[in-house]
Amino acid sequence: MSTEELPPRESMEFDVVIVGAGPSGLSAAIRLKQLNADLNVVVVEKGSEVGAHILSGAVIDPAGLDKLFPDWREDADCSLKTQVKDDRFFWFTETSAIKLPNFIMPPLMNNHHCYIGSLGNVCRWLARKAEALGVEIYPGFAAAEVLYDDNGAVRGIATGDMGIGRDGKPKDSFTRGMELLGKYTLFAEGARGSLSKQLIAKYALDAKSEPPKFGIGLKEVWQIDPAKHQKGLVQHAVGWPLKNDTGGGLFFYHYDENLVSIGFVVHLNYNDPYLSPFDEFQRVKNHPAVRATLEGGKRLAYGARAITEGGYQSVPRLSFPGGALIGCAAGFVNVPRIKGVHNAMGTGMLAAEHVNAALGAGRANDELVEYENAWRDSVVGKDLYPVRNAKPLLSKFGTFIGAGLGIFDMWCNTLFGASLFGTQSHAKADRATLDAASTHTPKAYPKPDGKISFDKLSSVFLSNTNHEEDQPVHLKVADMNLQKVSEHDVFAGPSNRYCPAGVYEWVEEGAAPRFQINAQNCVHCKTCDVKDPNGNITWVPPEGGGGPNYEAM
Repeated sequence: MSTEELPPRESMEFDVVIVGAGPSGLSAAIRLKQLNADLNVVVVEKGSEVGAHILSGAVIDPAGLDKLFPDWREDADCSLKTQVKDDRFFWFTETSAIKLPNFIMPPLMNNHHCYIGSLGNVCRWLARKAEALGVEIYPGFAAAEVLYDDNGAVRGIATGDMGIGRDGKPKDSFTRGMELLGKYTLFAEGARGSLSKQLIAKYALDAKSEPPKFGIGLKEVWQIDPAKHQKGLVQHAVGWPLKNDTGGGLFFYHYDENLVSIGFVVHLNYNDPYLSPFDEFQRVKNHPAVRATLEGGKRLAYGARAITEGGYQSVPRLSFPGGALIGCAAGFVNVPRIKGVHNAMGTGMLAAEHVNAALGAGRANDELVEYENAWRDSVVGKDLYPVRNAKPLLSKFGTFIGAGLGIFDMWCNTLFGASLFGTQSHAKADRATLDAASTHTPKAYPKPDGKISFDKLSSVFLSNTNHEEDQPVHLKVADMNLQKVSEHDVFAGPSNRYCPAGVYEWVEEGAAPRFQINAQNCVHCKTCDVKDPNGNITWVPPEGGGGPNYEAM
C-alpha cells in the first residue's frame, strides 16, 4: 500500500508538542505549565512507558531540579535520596589502582553536592509531576515524521504507523499514526535523535559548529554484599584496559540499599576496528579494585546508550522555523564531569520560557531566535564553556597527556576565565576515525565467567528488550554492497564489535559473507548510526513501545 493509498491520519492540535519524555522534554513541559496553566502541552514518548528507554550513570547535579522544584528534596515520592559522600579518582594499570589526589581536580569536578540514583525513576517522578499540572503524555508512540507547513516551518510530528509487516504491507492489526500539531515543537529525543538529525540537515543547523562527537556508555546495576557497600561513594577511573590513544573510563557508584551502578564509557573516535566496547567493559570488571566489590553480588540490569561528547563547540543552531532542539538532541553533556542531566533540564526550561513568551505575543510556527541567542549566556553555556577543550585535548594527545592538559586548561578557565589553548577543534566525525583492519591485530577477549563477566545475549536479556518480530527492520542499510566491500573487507566488520547487543553479524557463507541484522536485540543505543565507517547504517524508530524496558537505569 502506497502513501497515497493509506487512510488519512487523525490529528490533534496543541500549543506545544514535545518529542521525548526524558529530563529535557519533561522539564520543558512542566515549566510551560508553571508559566501558563492554560497551555495545551503534549509529550510523545517511544518507550513503552516513561523511563523505559532512559539510561544514565547516574550522578546527577541537582541544579536543574533545584530550579524546577526547589523543594524536591522534601518530596517523599522522589527516588533521588543518596547524596555523594566520597569522591575518588583513579588511574588503572592492569593490576593496580593509583588514587589521584582530589586537590589536583578543579572545583567544577567536585561531586559532593550531587546525588546518585536512577535517572529512569527520576523521569517517572517528573512525568507524574507533569501530568498533575495537566500535561498529556503518550508513551508507546514513536515520533516517526516531521510535519511541515507550506512555508517550510515545522507544524508538528506524526507518530509511526502500527501493524506493518516485515514485507512492508499492512497487517490485520494495522493502525494509522496520529498527527500531533503544535504552534511550536520541541525535540528532546536524546543523543543522535532520528528526527533531530533530519532537522539539523534540512536547516543546516550545524553549518557553523564542529562535528558532533559521541561515546558509548555501557551500564550494569548490581546488588552487592552489604558489608562491601559504601553508600554515597563515587569512583571514576581511566587507563587500563583501554590503550592510551583510546578515550574512556570506568564509573562505579554506591547508592540506595546495597546497589551499585557500574559502567564503562568508550569515546567513539577510537581507531582500532577490532576494539569491542562491550568486551572492554567485561574486562574492567575483573580488575582487582572492581572484582573484589562485585564478588558475591548479583547483576540486576544491563543497558547501553550513545552519549553526546562534542560539548560547547559542537552544539548546532538550536532554533528553526516552528521549533527547537533541547537536551542531548543538541548535545549538552559536560564531558569531564560525565554529566548532562542538569543541562538537559536547563535547556528544556530555557526553551519553555521563550516558547511561552512567543505564544504570549501571539506568535506561532516562527523561529525562536531568542532561545538560540540566550543559551550561551545561560547557566548551561557557562557550564560547558570552561570544559570545551577537555575532549579535543584527550583526542589529540591521548589519555595520559591529554587528561593532564585538560585539567590544566580547566584550572586556567576557573582561575582566569581564559584558556591558553583557545577553543580546540574536534577535527572529524567519529565514523571517519577507524583505521583499516590490516593495520591492527585481532583481539582475543577472555571468555565470560558468568559471575563477573557475561556475554552479550544474556546481557540483552536483562535489558527486557522486546520488538514485534513481524515489522520492518528499523536499522536501514543504504548500500549492502558497500557494506561488504568496505565495512567487511576493509574494516573487518566492526559492527559486530561496536554494537553492545549482538545486532550485527557477518555470516560467512563460502565466498559471499552475508550481513545479518538481528533487529530484535537492539537496545536503541544508536552506536551504529554514529560509528559505521561509511555512514551507511541509519537508525529509525521501530514500532512504538519496542526496545528496552529499563526498570531503574
